[in-house]
Amino acid sequence: MSEPTPPNGGTTEAASPAPHPTDEAAVQAAVDAALTAFVDATDLESLKAARLAHTGEKSPLSLANREIGRLDKAEKATAGKLMGGARGRVNQALAARTAVLEEEHAARILVEEAVDVTAAPHRRRAGARHPLSILQDRVSDIFVGMGWEIAEGPEVESEWFNFDALNFAPDHPAREMQDTFFIDPPASHLVLRTHTSPVQMRSLLERDLPVYVLCPGKTFRTDELDATHTPVFHQFEGLAVDKGLTMADLRGTLEHFARQMFGAEAAIRLRPNYFPFTEPSAEMDIFHPGAKGGPQWIEWGGCGMVHPNVLRAAGVDPEVYSGFAFGMGIERTLMFRNDVPDMHDMIEGDIRFSEHFGMEI
Repeated sequence: MSEPTPPNGGTTEAASPAPHPTDEAAVQAAVDAALTAFVDATDLESLKAARLAHTGEKSPLSLANREIGRLDKAEKATAGKLMGGARGRVNQALAARTAVLEEEHAARILVEEAVDVTAAPHRRRAGARHPLSILQDRVSDIFVGMGWEIAEGPEVESEWFNFDALNFAPDHPAREMQDTFFIDPPASHLVLRTHTSPVQMRSLLERDLPVYVLCPGKTFRTDELDATHTPVFHQFEGLAVDKGLTMADLRGTLEHFARQMFGAEAAIRLRPNYFPFTEPSAEMDIFHPGAKGGPQWIEWGGCGMVHPNVLRAAGVDPEVYSGFAFGMGIERTLMFRNDVPDMHDMIEGDIRFSEHFGMEI
């Protein structure tokens, strides 16, 4: 079997048979072959191959050195002196060539890995959280500061949680295909939730009373995408169920929230309205002192006292407990809070839109 070829063209085969340790000419020839191989090595890898060939255990000089032990006593002194000098010259030449090639290698690395500190840097534009996420966290922080909890629920929701438990009549328009995304097959009675109100019902079923929860999250409706509507949007809804709660508690909570969001001059007003899950119900307007075009009243969301049927669906006695609920759109809040005129800007993923709000991580 042939010997393997070492890397970079080096060789491990002996240039000549092992010289006799007393043959001065043969030993000198082995030394010359080693010195030539070291000089011919152009990098550290080929020098390693030359070192193995001429100083390794099977090299001519190493094999010759082993023969000294078999010589007569009279020849050992002569052979030892000859071989010691030969091996010394080879090792010195190897060390010198190693130093030269290591220096060349270090110089080459400095050139190859040099960095031009005067060159213009290639800056990576850092990403940031979307303004809708920042606003949602801001709203959550306000209510956590009031002692409320944050509640979450599934986006694919049971029709019972989304409609029936919230006092929607079987023939309510919101149950129609043109308003709600239904999941196939229809017999599954699953929908993409149209509001985060199902999380309120789940909270009543899962938590002990009293309950104070804020339910932010993504919702879905079959709206066409335009400047003020999108089929996928975000809401935050609040629910409080306790003994003795009234519309005064609802109003006080919403006034405090409005001032935290829009400043001390902000105010709210409630106008009578109708929602299946609250009674009485109201539409809430906010007086936005910093609105574009000057201070003005802006419709913000709906609210009211929790309907007794909703409390009964959760196993809560409406004769003992009462509650209030409210809900607003996060996109809508961002639009009039930060003068965003077009819904498209929020969903197209343009980093310039996020940069306008500051690169908060």
